[in-house]
Amino acid sequence: MSPDYPFDEAATARAVIDAAGTLTEWSEGARRLLGWAADEVVDRPAARLLAGPVPEVSAPRWHGTVALCHRDGHTVTAWLLAHHRRPSGGGPGDWLVVTPLERSRVPGNPLDAAALTQSPCAVALYDDRLRLHTQNEAMARVVGLPEERIRGLRHSEIGGKPQNEELERHLLQVLTTGRPQDVQTYLRAGGEDRAHAWLARMAPLTDAEGRVRGVCMAAHDITENYQARQRLHLVNEASVRIGTTLDVTRTAQELADVCVPALADFVSVDLLDPPEHGGEPPAAVAAPVALRRVAHQSVTPGSPEAVVGQGDVELYPAASPQAASLLSGRTVVASVAAGDLEDWLDQERTRRERVRQYGIHSVMAVPIQARGTTLGVAVLTRARRRPDRFTADDVLLAEEITARAAVCVDNARRYSRERETALALQRSLLPRSLPSTAALEASSRYLPAARAGVGGDWFDVIPLSGMRVAMVVGDVVGHGIQASATMGRLRTAVRTLADIDLAPDELLTHLDDLVVRLSQESGGEGGSPGELGATCLYAVYDPVSRRCSIARAGHPAPIVVPPGGVPRELEVPAGPALGLGGLPFEAAELYLHEGTLLSFFTNGLVESPERDVETGHRLLREALAADAGPAGPDSLDETCDRILRALLPAGGSSDDDVALLLARTHGLPASQVATWDIPSDPALVSPIRKQVVEQLSTWGLTDASFTTELVVSELVTNAIRYGSHPIRLRLIHDADTLICEVSDTSHTAPHLRRAKTWDEGGRGLLLVAQLTQRWGSRHTPEGKTIWAEMALVEEE
Repeated sequence: MSPDYPFDEAATARAVIDAAGTLTEWSEGARRLLGWAADEVVDRPAARLLAGPVPEVSAPRWHGTVALCHRDGHTVTAWLLAHHRRPSGGGPGDWLVVTPLERSRVPGNPLDAAALTQSPCAVALYDDRLRLHTQNEAMARVVGLPEERIRGLRHSEIGGKPQNEELERHLLQVLTTGRPQDVQTYLRAGGEDRAHAWLARMAPLTDAEGRVRGVCMAAHDITENYQARQRLHLVNEASVRIGTTLDVTRTAQELADVCVPALADFVSVDLLDPPEHGGEPPAAVAAPVALRRVAHQSVTPGSPEAVVGQGDVELYPAASPQAASLLSGRTVVASVAAGDLEDWLDQERTRRERVRQYGIHSVMAVPIQARGTTLGVAVLTRARRRPDRFTADDVLLAEEITARAAVCVDNARRYSRERETALALQRSLLPRSLPSTAALEASSRYLPAARAGVGGDWFDVIPLSGMRVAMVVGDVVGHGIQASATMGRLRTAVRTLADIDLAPDELLTHLDDLVVRLSQESGGEGGSPGELGATCLYAVYDPVSRRCSIARAGHPAPIVVPPGGVPRELEVPAGPALGLGGLPFEAAELYLHEGTLLSFFTNGLVESPERDVETGHRLLREALAADAGPAGPDSLDETCDRILRALLPAGGSSDDDVALLLARTHGLPASQVATWDIPSDPALVSPIRKQVVEQLSTWGLTDASFTTELVVSELVTNAIRYGSHPIRLRLIHDADTLICEVSDTSHTAPHLRRAKTWDEGGRGLLLVAQLTQRWGSRHTPEGKTIWAEMALVEEE
């Protein structure tokens, strides 16, 4: 018999059998049942007490009716319950076998009457008309009304709330179907100052024939469980809703939106302003603290509780919850009732009036911190709509949500800073304005990517000799500062190569070599090449011949719109992307009528996740077709804007960089060009000079005759002496420039040098350089051309 058992041993027959089948314990109740004393059966086989076969037991618990041997020899039939017990230290364990000896219920037992009325579970019984039949004391406390006053009323009449009507509909379903139901609701019971979460368990009450005669409803307060689920749901919702963009203001607003009304009636988010030139917020915060209101939200439309407007800066004294939280680096909870806000409100009359007007009673200030840096503070406020104060669980929840938001705010702040740096670099590398040339008028647009950041798209218009002009559009693979820096190097390289007047296919070949070298330089320590690539399109237009030569390296082909014609894509050999190395490029040459519109662009304009490339090209052609309408061509700026509206989302941003360059060609009339074939005899140059002077007189450029005559004489004489025939002289002029060109079939380029005092020659090109605005040479398929430009309008 167990010495630790304080209960009546005689009311239950109890025995313990070890793994070997030996009885190890025998209670007084067991003696009453079978007559054997403990010393007669303990340490002996339990099977000796069986009057039949040993039951088969396969589960940890067994029950059944067994025939047992009484001490006086007769058989006792008993229902037994057996439990297998494993010892805490391991081992085979034993079996506890029990059976009750007293099963009859005593009439008039007070427990029978107290079973319903004194049960801690709130229980109410409703009859077949769903009228209250009875309720226990626990339900009376929940309802807040005694049973004798409300007996006979329906549940909806007792509660009087929409939730009670909903519960009554479920009671009716249980009454009519006979199937139990569990219903959760959230309501304020009678006499409570705040709502609770309840689980109402409803079951049918039946008579002896199984007919449903009423419904039993037991109410369980599950507020703590409900609030725990709500907190978990709010944390999960915060992880989904906060940080959807890399925008600081949007992220702060998402934090405020998540907390209202789940945690507070009004939430404000104030951030420390970064230093003037970027960088991290200050490491130490001192009162008064200057904070900028980035976002706020309220249960009341328009956020009338806000004293500070969005975007405004406010100074918060040390007595304010905002400053106290930032100075201490922890959450601060204050309330009007506790007097924690008095010192602050005494300094802020407007704020005190808002507190009184909207019934604000509790404030919680949570510092926004990430990576050990304080970014700002989120302030949660409760007013009369929510009379309960902030609890410790509310503080933990607010800190969890704010910590998640802080990481997103920090990421957005860092992204914004890097984006601004990349944009500044991009702006410094792209042309601030396009040059005005006689060959064409041009307009451009550049838009950085909305999400991926600044990329390596670029464009340029480069004046060349002979009034020709080069147009270039390119795209470096990737985004960020690295892509922008690579773009700057390529743009500089293109300008340098354009200055030596390379043909488009030759220029792309040199540019390809440069990208290969840059890719090798950006490789890892093992010497493997880095992942650097780019596309480029380069075109040269000559307004005299009105011919355009174009080559491209993996770049989208331009779209051309002839005057009054239909937009079409130019057939230009695609060529490999830059950086592959060793593959050839081909140029296409075409004649352009005056007023032809050329459209150069990067793939960010026509490619989009929402549509295929073919649709993008179709939209671009449609936008360009409007330029050739019956009303005449629009300005290029208007055409650029129309294209962006047609192809980009409503916000004007794309998932990739967009570079667009439009150019409308002009032709130089034949009357502004004069050409002479130069004889091989230097003595015959004099008549050529005379014809040049006469031509200048015809053009009304007599003031430039002296300088032009000297330049022509020097260039022609050098060509006769050092060049190869045939030799040709050409003069070109527009409103402000006169160009002199001398071409021959020799590929030897001239060199400018300084002649010594007694040298008879060597001063010709030096003289040309002094008399002209600029001069140079370019190679042609037939030889070379020496050119010099003279300004017809004096610079102010």
